[in-house]
Amino acid sequence: MSKVKIGPITEGDIPAFAEYLRNFRDGELRRLLFHFSPDMIYVIENEFYTVLSDLACEVISLQEAQYAELEKRQGATKAAEVLVRDILAESREMGIAFWKSLFALRSKSSHPNLHGMIEELLYNGKALVEEILLNESGYFLDSVMKACQEEHKSLLCEQTKRLTESGGATKPEWQSFPLLNRYVELKMVSDAHFRKQSECEHEALAAAGELNEYRLRHKTQTVLERITPDRLFRWCFRSKRKPLSVIVSGVAGMGKTTLVQKFVFDWATGKHYQKFSFVFCFKFRDLNTVGPRTSLESLILKEYPSLRDKLGTILQKPENLLFIFDGLDESNCDLDLSRNRAQDFCTQPGDVKPVSVIVASLLNQTLLKGSSVLLTSRPNKLAQLETGVLHRVASIVGFLSQEREQYFENFFGDHDVAQRALAHVRDSQVLYTLCYNPSYCWITCTALQPCFSGKKGQPPLLPKTVTQLFIHYIKHMLYHHTRELPEREEVREMLIRLGWLADFGLNNRVLVFDQNHLECFDVKKSPLLTAFLVESVHGDCSSSQVTYSFVHLTVQEFFAALVHYLDFKEENFDDTMRRVDASQGGEYEIFLRFLSGLSHHMTRAPLEAVLGKFSLDTTKKVIDRLTRMGCSVFSGLENGVGKKKALNFFNLLFEAHNPPLVHQVMGDAASLDFSDLYLMPVDCTILSYILKCFKTIKVLNLDSCLIQNEGLQKLSPQLHKVGELSLRNNDLTDSAVKDLVSVLKHPDCQLETLRLSRNVLTEECCKDLSLALSENQSLLHLDLKKNKLRDKGLSDLLEAFHSPRCKIQTLMLQENALSDASCGILSAALSENTSLKALNLSGNPFTNHCAEEMGNFIMTCPALTEIRLSLTDISPEMEDALRRLASKRQGLKFVI
Repeated sequence: MSKVKIGPITEGDIPAFAEYLRNFRDGELRRLLFHFSPDMIYVIENEFYTVLSDLACEVISLQEAQYAELEKRQGATKAAEVLVRDILAESREMGIAFWKSLFALRSKSSHPNLHGMIEELLYNGKALVEEILLNESGYFLDSVMKACQEEHKSLLCEQTKRLTESGGATKPEWQSFPLLNRYVELKMVSDAHFRKQSECEHEALAAAGELNEYRLRHKTQTVLERITPDRLFRWCFRSKRKPLSVIVSGVAGMGKTTLVQKFVFDWATGKHYQKFSFVFCFKFRDLNTVGPRTSLESLILKEYPSLRDKLGTILQKPENLLFIFDGLDESNCDLDLSRNRAQDFCTQPGDVKPVSVIVASLLNQTLLKGSSVLLTSRPNKLAQLETGVLHRVASIVGFLSQEREQYFENFFGDHDVAQRALAHVRDSQVLYTLCYNPSYCWITCTALQPCFSGKKGQPPLLPKTVTQLFIHYIKHMLYHHTRELPEREEVREMLIRLGWLADFGLNNRVLVFDQNHLECFDVKKSPLLTAFLVESVHGDCSSSQVTYSFVHLTVQEFFAALVHYLDFKEENFDDTMRRVDASQGGEYEIFLRFLSGLSHHMTRAPLEAVLGKFSLDTTKKVIDRLTRMGCSVFSGLENGVGKKKALNFFNLLFEAHNPPLVHQVMGDAASLDFSDLYLMPVDCTILSYILKCFKTIKVLNLDSCLIQNEGLQKLSPQLHKVGELSLRNNDLTDSAVKDLVSVLKHPDCQLETLRLSRNVLTEECCKDLSLALSENQSLLHLDLKKNKLRDKGLSDLLEAFHSPRCKIQTLMLQENALSDASCGILSAALSENTSLKALNLSGNPFTNHCAEEMGNFIMTCPALTEIRLSLTDISPEMEDALRRLASKRQGLKFVI
């Protein structure tokens, strides 16, 4: 470790750090820069102008303006990538200057990647360069072991080079394709708090995509360490060590298994982590079939029999080995990592123990000390582990915007088709949010493929709800999975049997089924069945076991809902509803959305055309249930829990897509209060649908919902119906006013009260706002306090008050950085206005110099009945003078 301190930076630390860097040779320094370039990009995109300014001070020749322009045109991430690339191509001194600017940034930023890479550099020093080289070329092996390794790599490469998916049997190319053609890199973060936030299995359809993106955007600097798959075993600054045990967590369909496949493929093809001479990969669902007790040696040889003659030699160097165990949540046994069970752990590869004990022994380093272990799991299983044994816990957050776009490009293979399909998904927002999860992204693309791969121009009835999307998906699979679709009754009967299997699994939390389950529900094997069930064979030919699972958990939930419409049994339906009511978590959330969505005849029509009519009894029961739920939900909106329940209920109404039902539940004119509940853009899309079902909305309170510009854009088409709209403390900027302008200019605008206080509005938006107000005849009360309109903004705003159409009676302008000059502006603009009755100017830095103009304004504004002027810099003496003057106006309330 160097002599440079890790803690708070002092004046002498930066020169000492620069001197430390000069101990590295040119090639070593360049390797370090390249090694840390992903971290540098993550840091710079959040601190772009700070780094650019500091670097420009160090390097006079740096073209600061060109990078700033690039950031404006293409965003901070692209500008950061170009800056790091250019630094790599520059001189040694430029590289050192760059490192110095990052080192100094530690005093201003708490970005985990920044502190992690500085600490790794200082703690490991020269050893880090050696490790980088080791990961590139690996340990020396004699010719015999090298040949063994090459054979092993060849096997793993063959096993991992192609991805498979459940596709159409009539189009075999859909089922298997090169990994590199479809793989899109997953975003991962390392943080305990994030892991707790993601423990709900069903957050996948509950806007988790937007929630993850929000966390990444707003918490990266203080909480979240970004990690790429090739850096899972690099230095961890939280545990201050190179991790030997790593677990990757993610909800169903998030891509954990695909990530493992890509990780193994990259190792086998020499792309990363060559310090591992041998990698052994296992799936927990396969390990369930090996019997109650076995040994690590037996597990390896069962999976990799070609290593039999060399296994003893391989295991002699455990620090060169990586063991991967995929799908801990599918294990039949609990993994107990508690050290108080140390006496049960294995110490030798030949020790015969349960599989869970073997894995726990590797993690606790009692078996093959020095070896590395990578696990994957769903969050619910991870929450049960004693994670102190684990050196790094990473969470997959799925696809952000860029990755979703790349996935669509890869899937459709045609830029124009991909862009049209993605445009529709973005417009719907609900479907776009769904696509944060790679499995949902695949389902979405599969469902939309028939809609966009034909002639240009979007066909009618494209899916907008999740239920509609899954109906398109199911119909597509029915028509394209076999060469010829069986008769209607045969297909309907098969889906009914599959549905009751899904219902059993949902109610008993069963995700993996065996042959007995299929026989119990009379599910017979057929080519069509493989469109929805995945068959897995475990063990060798002599003792194989077959299990089945739905292609995705949400497909199972869809069939569990569908079966009640295809084969209504009142007792079964009522029993499932009792389970729903008794559930404490969100395990029935998606099921309920599908159940609600299928209740509308237009939504289910595409499937009814294939399967025949759905049960009207089920439809009536579902609608009756939604009506009862609505009465309960809207009686408890006074707290956060009640508001969250209402928002979840709105999701059910959105899926039902039945405006008369919304009226039935909520009455003719709604009043809604979601204040202090964080609303993501997808929530605003759902809320916009609810508003669309009404002609009038009395009150809509969205204070402190942090909807920002994007959320307002989703809501704006319906806001002209609102009588009282409150948008306080929502981080709205000037560009958001364009949406408010469209609301105010709407010919049927009913808006009487508009509250926009505590946002980020400036003088830039006031011209547009004024033009809209000059045409609007409904608005009576406008609250703009705690923005930054300043004198110029006030001048532009008050232009509206010259219009006879403007009816504003109350104007609140507290804390808007108005100066003495504003008093003259007020006098000139309002001397003939006959509508403004109440004006609040408190909290602006007025001084005695404005007294004359203020007095003139008080005496001449004809309709004014109340003016507030407290918390200014006007002296007490001048305040008394203004108070005496105001007393001469009969009926004027003057507060100062």
